[in-house]
Amino acid sequence: MANIKSQIKRNIQNNKKRLRNRAFRGTARIAARSAHVAIESGVPESKAALMEAISQLDRAAERGVIHKNNAARRKSRLMKAYNKMEPVQVEAAPAVAEPAAEPEVKAAPRRGRAKAAAAPEPEAEAKPAPKAAKKTTRRSTAKKAVE
Repeated sequence: MANIKSQIKRNIQNNKKRLRNRAFRGTARIAARSAHVAIESGVPESKAALMEAISQLDRAAERGVIHKNNAARRKSRLMKAYNKMEPVQVEAAPAVAEPAAEPEVKAAPRRGRAKAAAAPEPEAEAKPAPKAAKKTTRRSTAKKAVE
């Protein structure tokens, strides 16, 4: 255990940085591993997993958790594996006519929920809502009064 005050402080800082670096390194490692597994299995979502891994590796390199050449090497290996991947054979599903999707009904705002539920407006007479007056602060009204 350190006896010098500055060294005690430095140890605390180092511990915080170690934990932060560990989190970034772990997320980059997990993303790269999941991308590699997706590429090896040949699932269609492997492109999304690859892009996520590249993003996480870039983020870790940007923060200095791993060296930029280390990140570049890992990204290169992932891209090489992705480019070697065989195209996925997707089985064509039988064409089934899907029912037309009904338009979504938006929920009423929280404050006026009871009023909106009591008297719904007919859609034919829908009018655009007037714009609310812009809220002003005391400072902006004082400026207008001076001008």
